[in-house]
Formats: sequence, C-alpha cells, structure tokens
Amino acid sequence: TRRSSDLITEAWKAAMKSGDTQRRDTLSTLRSAIKNVEIETKTPIGSLDDDAVQQVIEREGKKRRDAIEEYTKVNREDLAAREKVELDILAAYLPEQMSEAEVAAIVQAIIKESGASGMSAMGAVMKEALAKTAGRADGKLVSSIVRDALK
Repeated sequence: TRRSSDLITEAWKAAMKSGDTQRRDTLSTLRSAIKNVEIETKTPIGSLDDDAVQQVIEREGKKRRDAIEEYTKVNREDLAAREKVELDILAAYLPEQMSEAEVAAIVQAIIKESGASGMSAMGAVMKEALAKTAGRADGKLVSSIVRDALK
C-alpha cells in the first residue's frame, strides 16, 4: 500500500501541472504541516507513519472548520467558501466521517456498558468515545452527543 504522504505529494505535483492553484496551495500547506511535525518529533523527513499523517490532516481540517464557523459569524461568506473548498480537498485524505447517529450509538453503548450517569462521568465517556471514533468524527460533535446523553 502507498503511504499517505506519498499520495499527498503526488496530488500536489498534479495540481501544479494542471494549474489548480487552490488544490496546490492547500496541499502545499498540508505538506509543510507534515514536515513541521517531522522536525518537531525528530523523525527523518518523509518517514512519518500514516497514523501521524492522518492526525496532521485532521488538525488542518479542524482549523478549516473553525475558520468557516468564524467567517460565517461575521458574514464573510466569500472567505468561508474558500475554507470550505480547502476542507473538501483535505477530506479526500481522511477516513470517511461517521454520521451523528453512528456516534450516538457508540456513545450509548459506552454509557450502557460502563453504567455512567451524570455529568461527572463525562470525562471517562469522552475518553472512550474519542478513542472509538478517532479520525472519523469531530470532537465537538462527540462532546455534544455525550453531553446530551448524560443529562
């Protein structure tokens, strides 16, 4: 199987050749973020494993989601739309996201299994829910579903 970082580099090169500047710039930013993690963790350049690359992509995606939210609040739909395009480009390199119903089912199973009740159990339930949904559900979504389930 091919490594995520290799696929990203190939897509970046293809975007440069085709003149797709938004895709090129988004993938270039992603490649820089991956390289920064390699430098921080003293990993040889180009040898970050797929799980670590996925975490970088998730972090970059979260930045875009937060920016979309902020731009929408101040009625800058033009900037929000640009961030949305970048998020869509990044999403192609992430595992398919879980639906709200799938996350809710996992949370309900955790609560039933552990017998958790009340907001005091939120930390323990969140820890397990985030572990089971890692990379496939936004943390804010998981948090709101856990909060609602424990009320």
